Order: sequence, then structure tokens, then C-alpha cells
Amino acid sequence: MGKRVGFGARPAVLVVDMTRAFTEDRFPLGCSAAGAPCAGAIRTLLDAVRPHGVPVLYTRYDAFAADAEWGRWLDKGTGAEPDSLMRGPEAHEIADAIKPGPGDVVVTKSKPSAFFGTPLASMLTYLGVDTLVVTGMVTSGCVRATVVDAFSHNYRVVVPIECVADRSATSHQVNLFDMDMKYADVLPLADVLAHFGRR
Repeated sequence: MGKRVGFGARPAVLVVDMTRAFTEDRFPLGCSAAGAPCAGAIRTLLDAVRPHGVPVLYTRYDAFAADAEWGRWLDKGTGAEPDSLMRGPEAHEIADAIKPGPGDVVVTKSKPSAFFGTPLASMLTYLGVDTLVVTGMVTSGCVRATVVDAFSHNYRVVVPIECVADRSATSHQVNLFDMDMKYADVLPLADVLAHFGRR
């Protein structure tokens, strides 16, 4: 366990749920103390990969989803109640520091994994992607669910440590360790940047 898999020939970067809802404290699930540094690190990564033509994809929730789409989120007290700030469009805007650029793809989802019930896998196939660099929030939730599904789809998966964040430092560290052992290469951002610097 924990062996390095490495990068393939065609990587893409996936930015998971880096929206106001998760990066700003005024929202029920927001945590700016973790979200702001994470957004800065992701910006550094995006600035490094874009000149190489690396595809960049984002995920976010649908503010106008029906209750049936939110499903069990409503029962777990995650702030998805109909009158919550989480149900407004502002909550699901991508953080200003890392707004999508021309040609970037934004995938709308309703469950933790970016793959569940979305066209993400089809998009990655079209793009010829074999390696998914997963970033975003939160490490123990949607990031982990996406990493496990990416692994299950047989992608090489890379998680830059500084580019993921969680409300709980303990959950963050435990999940990084677990993903590194089983599903992904969990690497310092500097190592990921060095890889793209060699391209």
C-alpha cells in the first residue's frame, strides 16, 4: 500500500466545490480559515498548468435543485434546507480567486462525488484524460468521494496537499493519509508544480 502511481500522459485538474458556500464563513458550511489558503494554492497550481494546455474542470452544487435532488442532504442538517443561504445562487459561485477561465468546464452535481449522476467521466474520456489532479473542499467529504470514484474509474489520481482543505484538521490529516495509502498520490504542491515544470 502507498506505492507511487505517478502521472500519465494527459492530466487534468479538477477543482471540487471551491464556492462561496465552503470558503466564506457567512454560509452554514463555510470555513474561510481553511478555504482562503486552499484557494490561493489552487490559484498557484492553475497558473502553472494553464500554459501547458491542461484541462481545468470545476464542480459546484445547483442552487435551484429540487428537494429530491438534494435528497438526504436535507436530513443530515447540512444547510440545504429550502430557506437556507445554501439554496441561493450566490452560495454556489466559484471563489473569486479561482474563477473559471475561457474553455474551463463547470460540472453541476448534487452528491459528494463529482462523478455521481454527472457527465464528468464522459467529458474526461473526450478530453483523453488519464490523470486527475483533485483539489478543493472538503478533504473528508466531496474531495475523498471524488478521489475514490476517480480511482474506481482507473484514473491515476494526484492530490496536492495544500490544494485541499477541511473544516476539521483531524479529518483532513486522516483522510489525506488514507487516500495516499489506497487511492491517490498525495503530494506536496511543490512536487506537482515541478512535474508540470518539466513538461
